[in-house]
Amino acid sequence: MVISMRLHATRPEIDGVCERVQDFGYRVHSIVGEERVVIGIVGTGDVTACLESVEAMPGVEKAVRISAPYKFVSKEFKPEKSLIRVNGLDIGGDEFIMMAGPCSVESEKQIMETAEAVAKAGAQILRGGAFKPRTSPYDFQGMELEGLKLLRKAKEATGLAIITEVMSDRDVELVADYADILQIGARNMQNFSLLKTLGKCGRPVLLKRGMSSTVKELLMSAEYVTAHGNPNVILCERGIRTFETVTRNTCDIAAVAALNELTHLPVILDPSHATGKRSLVPPLSRAGVAIGADGLIVEVHPCPSKAVSDGAQSLDIPQFEAMMIELKPYIQLWKTARMTEAVAAV
Repeated sequence: MVISMRLHATRPEIDGVCERVQDFGYRVHSIVGEERVVIGIVGTGDVTACLESVEAMPGVEKAVRISAPYKFVSKEFKPEKSLIRVNGLDIGGDEFIMMAGPCSVESEKQIMETAEAVAKAGAQILRGGAFKPRTSPYDFQGMELEGLKLLRKAKEATGLAIITEVMSDRDVELVADYADILQIGARNMQNFSLLKTLGKCGRPVLLKRGMSSTVKELLMSAEYVTAHGNPNVILCERGIRTFETVTRNTCDIAAVAALNELTHLPVILDPSHATGKRSLVPPLSRAGVAIGADGLIVEVHPCPSKAVSDGAQSLDIPQFEAMMIELKPYIQLWKTARMTEAVAAV
């Protein structure tokens, strides 16, 4: 249930509503907004009686029962798009976000060369894996702490924000010390212990859709993070597993539009994992911009043929530079559409 207070409701009015809600057996989860306060409540109790009682209280504009199982990430809870503030950027705002970098941090030379190149081409966020979940235990597992230190060095040199994956709840505090955004990979989308810990970490989270997960399951995983105290969640469509073999995964491009209808959280597209082929990354990136994604996360490597992981889907630096130029007219149309939506919402 969500309770919207009137504009400039007083603190005694807000406190009174919170106390009344608790009397009905619910708990106050979230109070958001600057001028207008919205109170989210969770729990079990007599919903009808609570709604009728609260709506009659001073300062209350309306009380609404949320039907979606994912309460706090639903547009019923928050109709306007959430803005996730990262390193001076507003993800979900009026700037298209490009995250780019190698699948794995391999060396100082590799990550610095990539960071400088993608920053020059227009990326705002550097991606790079320090901890790597691999199907085979014999594959490269990442540089771990040393990789995190190299990512920090790249940020200091370029000003790019850093996104990197965290695989275990034990590593959340460590990774949060180095990264601006903590990425949850497809294999960990329903690692509930990890999601709960991320709810308390104080860093934005990029949550990738599981390879066999539905949109609803993705949103329920995002709910875990928000329900435990962290509203700064970014969703990522990265392709799902189907019977098709021509691409690494099947990009559910319609999921981007569907998520924009269902949730206020920003939505990012990962064309690299969705296709597994570098030749398909630019056209799918154009499709992602056109369908309304808030940004892209793309794998870029100075020499993909020598990459220790995901070389086949990584763009080299000239290819990334060319793609960024190709995307400019699409992003301009995206900005026009975003401005039109903002005016219509007023």
